[in-house]
Formats: sequence, C-alpha cells, structure tokens
Amino acid sequence: MVKANRIAVLVSGICALILSMGIARYSFTPMLPVMQDQLGVSESLAGWLAGWHYIGYIVGLFIVWLITDLRTKDFFYRYGLVVSVIATGFMAALDHSLIWYVSRFFAGITSATSFMLGTGLILNWLNHNGYKSELGLHFAGIGIGIMCSAIIVDSSGIGTWLNLNWRMQWITLATVAAVLLIPAMFLLPRPKERELEMSRDRDVNLNTIIKIPPARWLILMQCAYFCAGFSNTTNVTFTSLIAELQPLEGLGAKMWLLVGITATPAPLIWDRLARRIGRLDALRLAFILNIVGNICLALTNSVETTAIAAMLFGFTFMGIVSLTLSTIGHIYGARATQVMARLTFSYCIAQILSPILAGTIAEMTGSFTTPLFVISAIMLLGLCFLLAARRYSPQQTRPQSIRP
Repeated sequence: MVKANRIAVLVSGICALILSMGIARYSFTPMLPVMQDQLGVSESLAGWLAGWHYIGYIVGLFIVWLITDLRTKDFFYRYGLVVSVIATGFMAALDHSLIWYVSRFFAGITSATSFMLGTGLILNWLNHNGYKSELGLHFAGIGIGIMCSAIIVDSSGIGTWLNLNWRMQWITLATVAAVLLIPAMFLLPRPKERELEMSRDRDVNLNTIIKIPPARWLILMQCAYFCAGFSNTTNVTFTSLIAELQPLEGLGAKMWLLVGITATPAPLIWDRLARRIGRLDALRLAFILNIVGNICLALTNSVETTAIAAMLFGFTFMGIVSLTLSTIGHIYGARATQVMARLTFSYCIAQILSPILAGTIAEMTGSFTTPLFVISAIMLLGLCFLLAARRYSPQQTRPQSIRP
C-alpha cells in the first residue's frame, strides 16, 4: 500500500466517486438513448429503472445510518466499491428488465455507501492528520465521473471507434470501473487504533452547547431539499434522451459531457460564493439558476439553449447538494450526520418518484416538456420554502443543548 499523504487520499476519493457515482450510477443517462435505439427501451421502463436505483440508494442510506463503528464503515465502503463494479457489468448480462432492476438496485446501495461513508472516512483522515476539512476537490470526482461516462458512451467517440453495441458498452464501463477500483481501495489507509480513539473523543467534545435554529427551520429546509430531488433525478436520468428526442440526434452524450464539465468545479465555486454572500443565499441562487435551466430545456429545440440548460443543471445540482449538507454540518455539529440522513431520505423519496412520473408522462404526451414544467414548478415551491426559512435564521436563535 502506498504511503498515506493528502494527495493520495484525495485521489482515492476521486477515483471512488468516478467509479460509484460517475459510472455505476450516472452512466445510465448516456446509455439510455443507446439502449432505446438498440433494444426499444421505453421512457416508462427507463423511469422505473432509475426509480429502482434510488430505492437502493435509500437502503444504502439506512446502512449508513446504522453504522457507527469506524472499522465497519471502512469495510462497507471498500466492498461496496467492489459491488459497484459488479453491478455495472451485470447490466450486460441479459436483455431482461429484471436483471436491470437488480443491477440498478445494488448500484444505488453502493452509491450511497461510497458517497457518504467514503466522504466521512476521508474527512476523518484529514482531521486526524492535521489537514483542513475541505472537500471541494474530493466532490469534483462526481463531475469527472460524469465526463468519463459521457466520453466512453459517446456514439462519435470510443463506442463507434470500437464498434461496440449496448452490451459491450456496459462491459467497457465495468472494465474502467475495475481499473479505478485499485487506487480507490489501496490509496486510502485503513483506520488506525489511534484514529478510532480520537474519533470517539471528538464526538464527545462536539457534544457541546451550540446555536441551532428552531424545528420549523429544519422542516422548511427538508421540504426544499425534497423539491430539489425532483429536478436532480429527472435531469440525471433523461438529459441525454431529451436531447436526442428534440431532435438533436447524436448529441445526447455530448450534452451529458457538458453536465460533467460544469459539475466538476461547481463545489469549489459555490464554496467561494458562499463565503461572500452566505450559504443560504447561495443556495437560493442555485435554486433560481436550476429553474432557469429546466425552463430552457423545456422550451428549446436548439443546440445552444440545450447546452446552456445542461451546463446550468451541472453547475446547480452539485451546488444544491454541497451547500445544503455543508449548511447542516456547520449548524448541527455532532448531530449533523443524523440531520443529513433525515434530509437525504426526503431527497431520495423525490428521486424515486421523479423519474417514474416524468418517464410515464413523457411516454403519454410524446415529449418531456410537461414533466420539465412540472419540475420547474416544484423547484419554485422549494425556493419559497427557502425564502420562508429566512425568518428562522440560525443566527437569531438561542443556544440549546444538542444530544448526538
């Protein structure tokens, strides 16, 4: 195993996110037009496949919720990455929806464990080795993963050059994931006994008197994050297919590549912006830009506006996630993990409902215009929740005792 240092640990995290999020989770988006063209996969089936992924994500969330021991977290994280590789390759096993459901379900579980457990383990290593707890570079792995999946699947790129059909494309994706598994597994050191003890002490020390907002503030934030889940999953699942149906044939994977390009630096940019205007104001701005992107995608048939919509989505969806979770972490201290899980659960419910409803409506109406307008209205409602939360600003609250 390579000697642990900050760069090696961050590289391991980036590789893990490319593997479990960019490939095991998000490669379904650029692959969807390929499978529809070669296999006749319908919009409703695509929606159900995405829904099963997020059912698995909720299961993974509960696994994360139940695990408290650092060594157990490390175990589930590492072997979850192995399952991500297997689930990706499993998509090529048979031309049958049941096989695909199983693949998406387990990919969902490992997406949750790799994202939440992996981020926690890397943050723990940074804390115990004297480094700043900054994860913007780590989260860039999601955007890089989206770019990787788009480049691999792009019909004018590797797929055409090697004359790959849908099955071989999934095998190629699984092969790349298997290569990434090596640095992801071996560059991150296993927790040492000293870190285990320090982690327990730190949890106790963080159980102090801090300022928290009233319960109404958290409910409003949870409702806003629930609304964001609808926009996230509809775009994640159908961006490539929407581009192909506009029609912008052959540009689906390229639009997904634009999502990845803008998502990669997004966490770093939103962090810098939040320092200037505050996390909650930055979050409200992210909602507004997300709504603009959805409306652009609903109203356009041009390459230019579709590209703008793709870039706005890539830039805002990562901003919404990172800003929301960092806000909760900043306010709730030792209790943050439980509160994050509560918000993420609501987010996942929306992620299950959104692709199923959007895919079904699109199949009935023949386009994604209506689903995108509905999603825009839901995001507008989420923005209203954020504006309502302003009156319960954490800065206006009295100190209260927090129990982990």
